[in-house]
Amino acid sequence: MTDAAAPTIDLPGGASIPALGLGTWPLDDDEAATAVEQAVAAGYRLFDTAENYGNEAGVGEGIRRSGIERDQVFITTKFNKKWHSVDGVRRAFEQSAAKLGVDYIDLLLVHWPNPDQDRYLDAVKGLVSLREEGLLKAIGVSNFKPHHLQRLLDDGLVPDVNQVQLDPRHTRADSREFHAQHGIVTESWSPLGKGGNLLQDPAVDLLADKYGMTPAQIVLRWHLQLGLVAIPKSANPLRIKQNINLFGFELTQDEVDSLSALDTGDDDITDSDSFGH
Repeated sequence: MTDAAAPTIDLPGGASIPALGLGTWPLDDDEAATAVEQAVAAGYRLFDTAENYGNEAGVGEGIRRSGIERDQVFITTKFNKKWHSVDGVRRAFEQSAAKLGVDYIDLLLVHWPNPDQDRYLDAVKGLVSLREEGLLKAIGVSNFKPHHLQRLLDDGLVPDVNQVQLDPRHTRADSREFHAQHGIVTESWSPLGKGGNLLQDPAVDLLADKYGMTPAQIVLRWHLQLGLVAIPKSANPLRIKQNINLFGFELTQDEVDSLSALDTGDDDITDSDSFGH
């Protein structure tokens, strides 16, 4: 029996993605397997991993332990810059699929654009080929800025998803607007804030007290009401359950706006024009 279930969002390529899932960085294989198994029982159907996390095998093991059917879960993983070519992406897929123990991946992402090597267009072309063969349900990118995405669009390449660092202190309004204009779904990594004290902010605590929810539930509800996909990481069984229990209350528009007003800009966002792996 599940405690909750997230609604889904339709992707431009035809697949549907749950609006809330489990992030797995920086869990190791054993921790990831346990967390994923617990999360399936709590109602999660979206699981996010990456080549660079080193825990794809653990995510796959957790799904198998849970006993859930493969077609009932949505698995996302990401590949590193050494695979940025049409043929390289195929090898990246084969490597990740083997570690996950699956014969298709729901969503495969270019982890960083790495514009210094200027091969991310070929990487996305490789993703398109894999989707055409039925090896992927959806394709996407991560940490791409609007000008990176524009190069893809100019070449007729439309990713289903761009996964970016996003939370009420980093609302990424320019990116979200660009995505919306082109039908790209925005997915938030570190949705509860990265290395900060967002969950202790008075604006968050005020709403947590009002609704009798945890601060994390308030922030995750904000993501959902903005139409975002959120992937909070937790290895704590109670928080895993709490973080998906978001559907018995709704923030008012003024409350959503009060959280968005916490935005401090992008100055401390990792610059994907200069960083990547």
